[in-house]
Amino acid sequence: MTERLYKFSWDFIGDVEEGRPNLGNTTRIEVYRLFQYTMRDVLEERFGTEAADRILYDAGHKAGLNFCRRFADGESDLNAYLEKVKESLMDLKIGILRVESADTAKSNYVLTIAEDLDCSGLPDMGHTVCNYDEGFISGIFYAFGGQKLNVKESDCWCTSDRTCRFQVTPPSPT
Repeated sequence: MTERLYKFSWDFIGDVEEGRPNLGNTTRIEVYRLFQYTMRDVLEERFGTEAADRILYDAGHKAGLNFCRRFADGESDLNAYLEKVKESLMDLKIGILRVESADTAKSNYVLTIAEDLDCSGLPDMGHTVCNYDEGFISGIFYAFGGQKLNVKESDCWCTSDRTCRFQVTPPSPT
């Protein structure tokens, strides 16, 4: 196997102060969505919708895992951990996380993200679009306890809801 050139590392974030002394570390949401939805379009053209959704989910999982290792590591209590995640998401203006329900014994959770970076303000498309967020949330839980949980968006701005709602459940027995 050849050496990977782009295995994720925080080095890819770089020294923003040095690299962007005039523009700084912020940009408009249109730029993020331009990147995300053109990437999604190319993935869908090349591999089909289902594979594109899976790739975005897997990328989100990797991002959620690394995000939490960087911004919410060290908590042994799930509530304190999720509070740290919530604060970090808010500080970085990614979205407003809320735990609607939690059954820790069964590993069932319902989370919402308001003002979601991926879709808030988009038109009603008749389907959910936050596959990356699904993966990100699965990465959040994996970073905490090493448990792979399934995450599925049930409500989305793009289905006429005004918040994204995610059902978190243990994997189905195979």
